[in-house]
Amino acid sequence: MRPTKNPTINKWLDEMEALMTPDKIVWIDGSEEQLEALRAEACATGEMEKLNDELLPDCYLHRTAENDVARVEDRTFICSRKEEDCGPTNHWMEPQAAYEMLYDIARGRYAGRTMYVIPYSMGPVGSEFSKAGIELTDSIYVVLNMVIMTRVGFDVLEALGDSNDWVRGLHAKCDIDKEKRYIAHFPEDNTIISVNSGYGGNVLLGKKCFALRIASYQGKQEGWMAEHMLILGITRPGEETKYVAAAFPSACGKTNLAMLIPPKAFADKGYKVETIGDDIAWIRIGEDGRLYAINPENGFFGVAPGTNENSNFNALASTKKGAIFTNVVHNLDNNTVWWEGLDKNPPENAVDWLGRKWNAEISKANEEAESDPAKKKLARSGAHPNSRFTAPAENCPCISEKFKTGEGVPLSAIIFGGRRAKTAPLVYQSRDWNNGVFVGSIMASETTAAAAGAVGVVRRDPMAMLPFCGYHMGDYFGHWIEMGKKLGDKAPKIFNVNWFRTDDEGNFIWPGFGDNLRVLDWIVSRCDGTVDADETAIGYVPKADDIDLEGLDFSKEQLEGILEVDNAMWASEADGIEEFYKKFGDKLPEELTNQLNNLKARLK
Repeated sequence: MRPTKNPTINKWLDEMEALMTPDKIVWIDGSEEQLEALRAEACATGEMEKLNDELLPDCYLHRTAENDVARVEDRTFICSRKEEDCGPTNHWMEPQAAYEMLYDIARGRYAGRTMYVIPYSMGPVGSEFSKAGIELTDSIYVVLNMVIMTRVGFDVLEALGDSNDWVRGLHAKCDIDKEKRYIAHFPEDNTIISVNSGYGGNVLLGKKCFALRIASYQGKQEGWMAEHMLILGITRPGEETKYVAAAFPSACGKTNLAMLIPPKAFADKGYKVETIGDDIAWIRIGEDGRLYAINPENGFFGVAPGTNENSNFNALASTKKGAIFTNVVHNLDNNTVWWEGLDKNPPENAVDWLGRKWNAEISKANEEAESDPAKKKLARSGAHPNSRFTAPAENCPCISEKFKTGEGVPLSAIIFGGRRAKTAPLVYQSRDWNNGVFVGSIMASETTAAAAGAVGVVRRDPMAMLPFCGYHMGDYFGHWIEMGKKLGDKAPKIFNVNWFRTDDEGNFIWPGFGDNLRVLDWIVSRCDGTVDADETAIGYVPKADDIDLEGLDFSKEQLEGILEVDNAMWASEADGIEEFYKKFGDKLPEELTNQLNNLKARLK
């Protein structure tokens, strides 16, 4: 007996049951009793391992296959009906051909297995911002992660009623065959199909698949926005909380900013920072004409390596109970976990992410391998560089009460950021909304020694959405322009930040981390209209005296250096932007072409 009478759900389930031929069907109701039974079953089969209940209560360890450790952009497809709607930054597959191929791969693959049916809500159940989905999977790991990352339960079905506004998600592990691995999105059909993967980003279909690729298309059709953005609340002494949303490409400090701890000088004055979201924002125009944002997720799916008490205290604290760790080191001495960058004490008796014997000696060799070729044979990292933790958002010490309500928070500012050694100043404000869309569209980072390939190559990632936009990016820019027209003078102000200016030796100049609040403080002041700024060719840059350096060993001269705008460098940047824009052809909004031409004129 199914717990819903929704005809569209039941029709789809009939088709999927006939296709997948499961031995058993289990509906996930989200109850603790059911989840505890599933955890026990996963431990019995070896799919997961229970960790030390005193040190890490209700936490588990999981390992994926060696060939299945990250999102696979080259195997990720947008199956729009017209190829031109997919755009040049996505891979396209004709929908009918895609369905046939994927169903052939998946057919009968639940035989001898259980089909878990997960009704879930992105956003608090019943919120006008929220959307429902159903994911089918044969993986308990997926079930338990979805319970952390989304709101799961039969109340989702009740809130949905007979509506057809829900996303269909089919996941099948199949053989974890990377040659037959596909993550396919059908935007016009509200459908996602994922086969031959067991890794989070490819199989937790509520995350990037629904919350960005499908939702970005829904937002365009329905007049709202799904963005790859954190949401943060900043309360200054005696003032009301101001909210900002911020987009950063990977390795640019997004999670650190989302869970920022104020520096002592600011904390002593009474500044407070709260997290609403660390990764995704769904944004709508409210009744008062302003933009409001919610975090549609219910948990954090964070990168483990480098996360520690100093780099991100709040993220680490979030993992202390009810978390699932994927592809990290298993410390056998105390049945806990470890990863590179957690602390300076790698375990003496452990297994690495592949289940091989691992210890502090191997860790030390891994650190020394760069300078000592003799150590290279022994060297290997214990945790995979993309190892993860899935943790309930409610664990986060700085989580905001507004996270739970589903009402949305009004945005005063939108912030874009990248990793640039010399070009972009520490912070600048766009001239207006359309100029802000231009600033977001040209977002870029430079490759570092840690990335494959040449150092210093500029990689553009508009609004940090390049891998996640579910339709043509030219139309996506156009949607931003249209939203600005609707908002008028109620639009949030748009800024760009760059924490990564370097000196001639390649050392970062700005201290970053909690001290980034000093920049956010200036941004809030600009939104309030209480500080002036210097106009440059690219936008408005702070006067050095208006960024509070109290308690920081950082001179005004150093600050002036990283606020500098080099017109010659930006003239070269403009050429790179023009080249990048060519790929969008006649879909590039005229407004952005005008913005580029105006920038060039100002640079002269």
